[in-house]
Amino acid sequence: MTLNQRIQAARGQEAVDLLLTGGRVINVYSGEIVSTSIGISGGYIAGLGDYPAGRTIDLGGRFVAPGFIDAHVHIESAMTRVTEFVRAVLPRGTTAVVADPHEIANVLGKEGIDYMLRSAEHQPMNLYFGLPSCVPATHMETSGAVLDAEALEPFMAHERIVALGEMMNFPGVIYEDAGVLRKIRMARAVGKPVDGHAPGLTGRDLNAYIAAGITSDHECATATEAMEKLAAGMHIMIREGTGAKNLKDLLPVVNQRTWRRMMWCTDDRHPHDLLQLGHIDSMVREAICSGLDPVIAIRMATLNPAEYFGLRDIGAIAPGKRADMVVFSDLNDLKIGQVYCGGVLVAENGVMRPEIGKPASAAVSSAMNLRPDQLDFSIPAEGRQVRVIDIIAGQLITDERIMEAAISNGLAVSDPDRDMLKIAVVERYTGRAGTGRAFVRGFGLKHGALASSVAHDSHNIIVVGVDDESMKAAASRVIQMGGGLVAARGSRIAASLALPIAGLMSDEPVLSVEARLNRLIQVARAFGSVLADPFMALSFLALPVIPRLKITDRGLINVDRFEPVSLFVSMALSPADTA
Repeated sequence: MTLNQRIQAARGQEAVDLLLTGGRVINVYSGEIVSTSIGISGGYIAGLGDYPAGRTIDLGGRFVAPGFIDAHVHIESAMTRVTEFVRAVLPRGTTAVVADPHEIANVLGKEGIDYMLRSAEHQPMNLYFGLPSCVPATHMETSGAVLDAEALEPFMAHERIVALGEMMNFPGVIYEDAGVLRKIRMARAVGKPVDGHAPGLTGRDLNAYIAAGITSDHECATATEAMEKLAAGMHIMIREGTGAKNLKDLLPVVNQRTWRRMMWCTDDRHPHDLLQLGHIDSMVREAICSGLDPVIAIRMATLNPAEYFGLRDIGAIAPGKRADMVVFSDLNDLKIGQVYCGGVLVAENGVMRPEIGKPASAAVSSAMNLRPDQLDFSIPAEGRQVRVIDIIAGQLITDERIMEAAISNGLAVSDPDRDMLKIAVVERYTGRAGTGRAFVRGFGLKHGALASSVAHDSHNIIVVGVDDESMKAAASRVIQMGGGLVAARGSRIAASLALPIAGLMSDEPVLSVEARLNRLIQVARAFGSVLADPFMALSFLALPVIPRLKITDRGLINVDRFEPVSLFVSMALSPADTA
C-alpha cells in the first residue's frame, strides 16, 4: 500500500480488506483490554472500530494480542533449516524473531550469514538478525572463520540486520581490545543496539561493559544479577531454552517498576521442545501461571522487544502496524488458536494452513575437513589428580572439581562408577584434527558414547564416552555424515541424526528431526544418562565464554581467568601408575 492508501483506509474512505469483529483486543500501549473490531488493509492495521469491509470474521469474544517476538534466538539450535523453524514456531504465535546467526557464521563466515539472510526471504513471518560480533568467540579455540569489523560492515546496512549480536567477548570489551571496540562503534554509528552476553559480570567490570555501549543481557541466572544489570541501565532478556532455564529464577524481578525493560527469549531450543512445549507462548503461559499479570507478560513478548530493536511496524495492534496477531480464548491459560501474519491467517490450532508455501533454501557447505583415522582420544597419565568439568543441571555454567584420576596401563581413563567420563573436542576445519581431552562429571553414562558437530560456538566435534572404541565410532559417524549427532556403543551406531547444513542443521522436515532427536535421547538414557537433554548439555561444554571450566580443541579453559589450564593438577606418579 502507498502512504496515501493507508491514510484513506484508516479514514474509512475505502473498504478495508478484512474486518475482525467481536474480539477483545489487548492494547499493549495502555494496558487495557478493549472490546472492538480491527480493520486490516494491505496487510496492515487501518484502525480499531467499525469499517466498511470486503470480508468480515467474527472472533466470538476471543482475545487478540500482537504476534509474539523472540528477542534472542539461534535458529541453528532447532537443527532445522529456516523454513522448518518457521513452521515450528509460527503456529505457536511467534510472528517475529531476532536471530543471531553466529553458529553458522563460526562455521562458514560471511557465507553463513548470507545463507541465513537469503533463507529469510519470502517466509510467512518476520525474520530479523543480530550481526554476529564474536567469530570466533575467543582466541582459545579454532573456528571456521574470523570476522573482523571490516568483514561485518557491509552487512550492517541490511534491512534485516537490527543489532550487533551478543558481545560474548566481555574481557575484550573491558580491556579495550581494538577490534572489539571497532565493532561496537560500527553499530552505534548507525544507531543499532549492541546485545550483551556477560554471565556473572558485576561491579566495575559490569560498569565498563555497559559504558562501552552494550544495552542488553540474556545470561542472567539469578534475580540479584538481573537487578544489578537492570539498575545499571540494561534491558534484560529472560531466557528459557532447552539447556538454560532461567524464567523461574528471574520472574520475581518482573514487577510494575521493571517490566518495561524486560522481554522474553529462548536463545537455544531443540526441536522437541519447540514442538511439544512451544516457543515464546510457553514462556508467557508459564509466567501467567506463576502469577504475573497476563497483560504485562504479553507486553514483554511484543511491545518491549519491538521498541528495543526499533521495529516500528510490529509489536502492537494499532493503526499503521503490520497485522501480526494471535487469537486465543483464555487469558489465564494461553493456548494459541489462530495466527495472522500480515493480515493473512497462516496457522490455526497449532498447525500451519495448507496453502502457506515452503520457501526453498540454498545449498551450503558442511565444512567437515577431517578423517576418522585422525581420531585419538587417549590421555597419557601425567599425574594423580585431574581437573573435571562439573555439569550443573539446567544451567550453562559449570563448576570445576579436582578428582583422583583413574589410571590403566599408563593412561587416564573414564571411571563410570564415579560418573567421571572422558570428553574431547576435535577441530574440524584445518585438516590437522587438533584435539583437547579432559574429563566431565554429570552425564551419568554407564555405556557407550555421544558425539556431535554442534559444539558452541566454533562447532568442532565434541564427544563424551565411557571408552575410546565407542567415542571413535560415534565421532567417525559424525564425520561421515558431514555433521550431526550420534550415540554409539562399542563399534555399533545406536542412533544418529545427520546435519549436513554446516554440520548444524538438517534439510529434513522438523517432525523427522524431532523423531530422530527423541530416539537419540532415548538411547542416551538407556546408556545411563541422567540429563533431560544430554546433547544440548554436551554442545555447551565447548563454549569458553560461560564460566567456569570448559573444553575446546586446545584443551581445558578456565573462563573466570580467561586462560587455558592444565588437565593434571598433581604431576607426581608412582611406579605402579605407569606399570
